[in-house]
Amino acid sequence: MSRTTTTRRRRLSLGAAASAASLATVIALAGVAPSSTAATPDRSDSHRKVDVEVLVITMFEPETAPWLREESLPLTVDVPGAYSPVRCDSQGLCVLTTGMGKSNAAATMSAVLDSPRFDFDDAYFLSAGIAGTPPDNGTLGFAAWARWVVDYDLGHHLLPEEAPDIPHAYQEFGGETTVFRLNDDLVDMAYDLTQDLELTDSAVSQEVRSHYPGQEGVEPYVAVCDTLTGDNYWSGAGQSARADYITALRTDDQGDYCTTQMEDNATATTLERRGYLDRYLNLRTASNFDQPYPGQTVSEHLASDSGAFRPSLENAYLVGSVVVDHLLETTP
Repeated sequence: MSRTTTTRRRRLSLGAAASAASLATVIALAGVAPSSTAATPDRSDSHRKVDVEVLVITMFEPETAPWLREESLPLTVDVPGAYSPVRCDSQGLCVLTTGMGKSNAAATMSAVLDSPRFDFDDAYFLSAGIAGTPPDNGTLGFAAWARWVVDYDLGHHLLPEEAPDIPHAYQEFGGETTVFRLNDDLVDMAYDLTQDLELTDSAVSQEVRSHYPGQEGVEPYVAVCDTLTGDNYWSGAGQSARADYITALRTDDQGDYCTTQMEDNATATTLERRGYLDRYLNLRTASNFDQPYPGQTVSEHLASDSGAFRPSLENAYLVGSVVVDHLLETTP
């Protein structure tokens, strides 16, 4: 199914930027109510099967908000076992919020992919969410298309002082869910469509960057580099180095760690087991650095405002919607 679309590059009007805080505080500061939208959800077609062309996957309500605000998604489908309803239009675009962390992502994705309410035979899948980034391989607000999705958690995570003979105090183990290589042609297409986009930034982010070596004057951009999944929210240069090491280990030195998040190996696993992984795109935008700047403590870093929460939400939509439009326009 194809559709004719108009280019939608409007600046979004999310609320004030949020600092590192509880999810409830983040949602309140963002001015976003869970699953909120200006339109009244339509459940009148509660038994109609939806032919999905693109499923946009977000993880929590602030990531979902720009899609609900900027797209017309009048159909709401309630799915037993899912974190939230699926919101769709009549032309094949659907948006799903999975909930944060691997458990929520796996449970919600499984419930939706197995639901008889949807036909995913020709669908593409796009994760569009925020992430952390190392300051030597990303910047606040930048957007990254991943070739590799790597699991951080599985393995022996040891204390460096108790295992000085083990590189980064990490020993690998795990199975088929620890690393996924995504479709290179699809990744290249997404990057080609978005590499020249002008992304949103903030004055606070510009000031924060100035404290990191090599970051002063850098503006958000679009890149191709890789994402690491971990339920554990960590901060620090040592942890960042371990993340880079695990990415290299899992990918035979082919991976390029640049974003860290909490869900995407679970999402990729559910897609792979149903034969959909080849049509999966992974987009993450950086809301924070994964370590403090020189002279700043980890505690100070965790409590600080990077200024990039709101821009990263905007940029996930700005970049992701370009690719969504293309896929909807070109799908037979």
